[in-house]
Amino acid sequence: MRRRTPTTSLALALVATLTTASLAGTASAAPATAAAPAPAVAALAAPDVSLSNIQAHLTQFNSIATSNGGNRRSGSAGYTASVNYVKGKLQAAGYTVTEQNCSTCTYPGNNLIAEWPQGPSDQVVMFGAHLDGVAAGPGINDNASGSSALLENALVLAAQNPTMTKRVRFAWWNGEEQGLQGSKHYVNQLSSTQRGYIKGYYNFDMVGSPNGGYFINRITSATAAPLKAYWDSFGISPEENTEGQGRSDDYSFANAGIQTSGYAAGASYTKSSAQASKWGGTAGAAYDGCYHRSCDNTSNINTTILNRAADGVAYAIWALAVGGGTPSNDFSVSVSPTSGSVARGGSTTATVSTATTAGSAQTVALSASGAPSGVSVSFSPSSVTSGGSATMTVTASSTATTGTFTLTVTGTGSATRTASYTLTVTGGSGGCTGGQLIGNSSFESGTTPWTASSGVITNSSSQAARTGSYKAWMNGYGSSRTDTLSQSVTLPAGCSSYTFSFWLHIDTAETTSSTAYDKLTVQVGSTTLATYSNLNKATGYTQRTFNLAAYAGQTVTLKWTGVEDSSLQTSFVVDDVTLQVG
Repeated sequence: MRRRTPTTSLALALVATLTTASLAGTASAAPATAAAPAPAVAALAAPDVSLSNIQAHLTQFNSIATSNGGNRRSGSAGYTASVNYVKGKLQAAGYTVTEQNCSTCTYPGNNLIAEWPQGPSDQVVMFGAHLDGVAAGPGINDNASGSSALLENALVLAAQNPTMTKRVRFAWWNGEEQGLQGSKHYVNQLSSTQRGYIKGYYNFDMVGSPNGGYFINRITSATAAPLKAYWDSFGISPEENTEGQGRSDDYSFANAGIQTSGYAAGASYTKSSAQASKWGGTAGAAYDGCYHRSCDNTSNINTTILNRAADGVAYAIWALAVGGGTPSNDFSVSVSPTSGSVARGGSTTATVSTATTAGSAQTVALSASGAPSGVSVSFSPSSVTSGGSATMTVTASSTATTGTFTLTVTGTGSATRTASYTLTVTGGSGGCTGGQLIGNSSFESGTTPWTASSGVITNSSSQAARTGSYKAWMNGYGSSRTDTLSQSVTLPAGCSSYTFSFWLHIDTAETTSSTAYDKLTVQVGSTTLATYSNLNKATGYTQRTFNLAAYAGQTVTLKWTGVEDSSLQTSFVVDDVTLQVG
């Protein structure tokens, strides 16, 4: 969302409202105290949008910024790479994709427009988010959060391919931070007839603010009804987005007479005591303390709010534009990590997770396509009951074709659902045998080859795994205790990258905002990579990544040590550990 500058300026129960009223702005969302159950009023079985897939998009945008001067500012190389990333995903999914150059923008660059080619072309529901950030940082909450939520919704819509009653159009804007320039350019290029085709525009700007709230643009309008209905189903009492009024791309559409709404979670405004009481979080603190700063990275996300925003988008799409063709029993498929590297003669693994998104659980058969010559893909087990997971093993022969390829992982049950995995095959020159080195990386295959304190590797329902059922849960007893987790690995020499990554969730009963009573130390050998504490608590999982190139050619032990004091529990939960070399 751009900084404020001086200016003069549906559930089934909603169907009757939405058909008798015309489809009539921007902030963020807050740390919820507990995960709420799915809404009782699901719009024609709207799908559950995968949070892990959205987080994978956020990680990609963060990597793009890191590789391009630390930001994704409009018109920059980081912005162009962001456009190319989103465009590639959409084209592969079957969208009609157009790049529209905004030559009048302060930093010329392209808007990206993607239309699902189903439904009447004169009845359009549009969903947009600005893709650019500011020069100060990677712009993950502002606004890779909105961009990623829309991208994953677009991919889910394509995968589900339901019967459409309206046409759905997605947009990612250039130049929002310089004054909504990209969206203004788009609207100004529309004829009056084309504007009339758009029955509603929905904007999503900063939908993962770490201390956020639940805000809806024009909350009492008919256009906002499906967004509000979804959040109302959690009992979270959303509020009008006063901070974002006139500050994001919905304003460009409103000025052209197009009805608008959208979600936001808040920017630099401070959370009131009343808001903290009903939503959680810290009263008197900004919704996003890293707004327009370098710390707006993948750690700057409230995953509960982000997840509810993304699922609310799906709810609105299904309520507004989808017919009754959704299967009564349905499921989703996701892959973690979403990419990997393997050298000729080596192998790598990933976790394929499924979830029941409608009706009852069912048997899902797993397969993969798109592998190059000399590469085989297997699954263990080869079929799962939706809600379960499997290990995907990718093996490259000594003569495998090198390069980067997109594998399509397919789950077949009452419907066919897919997920993408980007595979890089290297020649293994210089002695490098690439691949993913961590054994049993998602803890789904018992304790081997991990060494852990008793009870650390567990499928206890008291702490949710990020994927699958098992995770490593250290501490959480509320009494003096030390828990450890470790695995020894050998890093081959001669590789170009050595990326160690794991997902960490921290919750605590400690109330201090200044004292680290309980600590988790992460080490490679005797070297400390990072220390986390009760002060790093967060609602969901956060990915932590380290470069271990300094240990090439060595056998090292990766170790987590959790130390808890004598009162007030802190839980350190680790999942999906990888060490990718290539």
